[in-house]
Amino acid sequence: ETLKNKFTRIVLCADKLGIMPEETIFLEYDIIDYKKKKSLDKKRLLITIYNAIRAYKDLINTEISHASLLFTRTGLETIINASNQLFNTHSLTEFATLLLEQLSALLAADEDMENVRASGLVASVNMSQGMNAILGKSQLKESIFQRTELYTYLDKAYVEKRSFFINDCFVGYFKAKHGNAMLVYLKNCKPVNSLSQSLLDIFSANISCALESIILEKEISDAQEDLIFRLGGFIETRSRETGNHVKRLAKLSYVLALELGLPEEEAKLIRKASALHDLGKVVIPDNILKKPGKLTAEEYDQIKQHSKFGYDVLNNSPRPLLKAAAVIAHQHHERYDGKGYPQGLEGEEIHFYARIVGVIDVFDALMHNRYYKEAWDLNKVLETLEGQRGKHFDPEIFDAFIKILPQALDIVAKHNDVTVD
Repeated sequence: ETLKNKFTRIVLCADKLGIMPEETIFLEYDIIDYKKKKSLDKKRLLITIYNAIRAYKDLINTEISHASLLFTRTGLETIINASNQLFNTHSLTEFATLLLEQLSALLAADEDMENVRASGLVASVNMSQGMNAILGKSQLKESIFQRTELYTYLDKAYVEKRSFFINDCFVGYFKAKHGNAMLVYLKNCKPVNSLSQSLLDIFSANISCALESIILEKEISDAQEDLIFRLGGFIETRSRETGNHVKRLAKLSYVLALELGLPEEEAKLIRKASALHDLGKVVIPDNILKKPGKLTAEEYDQIKQHSKFGYDVLNNSPRPLLKAAAVIAHQHHERYDGKGYPQGLEGEEIHFYARIVGVIDVFDALMHNRYYKEAWDLNKVLETLEGQRGKHFDPEIFDAFIKILPQALDIVAKHNDVTVD
């Protein structure tokens, strides 16, 4: 009882049975038999010992079955929870991080999961780009390009389309469609028993399904982004603003959003949505849109309509991306002091996304040629922008823009209108 050892079987032998009834002895004490010594001849003693050994074996088998059941249940719960996380992942890097964590927990040889994970590498493979390291220490990533033993292991897993253990390493192969796959390398791993192998097989199947899902989602997202930027670029060409204007605006809006503390996914949303900020220009006649001189009051009123038209077209969609694009199209010409158009919104009445794009749009317009003006030099642009802090621009957003100015100038140089992109 002190050691909590419930397996040892006891036969109580005594010269006299005493005054306590036998049934009381069995109920109150964990014994399997209660005999008088003088009644134990060789035959009875052997039978008693065999019975005790069988009872011991039954207890052990029951405990093993219970432990296996508990292990299976715990393992399945772990797989379900891990799979839920993987299916809710939207980037390959995040997916690789979770995958490495879960496999490290399952395969750690000495319960040192951190040590196993630290020695791990995750790589992706596709038919067009070959093998590419996603996650892992720099020396491990470099070993892929140097065709070391690690590369040989990963290549073997990909060619043979299977996972395997070699020495103290686990090399994992997780397939997706069209020749895509994810490969994992982990050191200091323990070989698994048949039950653990079954759980690993179930987990591997879920990993492959989740990987297919994230690759398909990325393909759809890439196609969507490509279409949006092509459409945005086409619209801009009508007013002497090349497709590079859209690319600069998107990249600068993304960098500025990150500087302002927005999560990466939200910054990416702004990057894509900003490409359609001038969608409404499709309704503006060329004689107004391309007019080299100053616009009349009537022409300027007509120009203002493009914000409302872009909003009306995009806002009918239930998609978050097009909803964000609708807000940006509608409000990117609003001013912080309330003197903008089309609604005359003021301060934080203007959506945060539109306030971000508004700063970038003016900066890029001043830096490049338009039908109505030539490009300005940087000093004149900065002086003009500084004078609009708190008037045209949100002061907080403007200050953040000044912090990213070196990055902004690099992006402008890379995607200049005179370059071929």
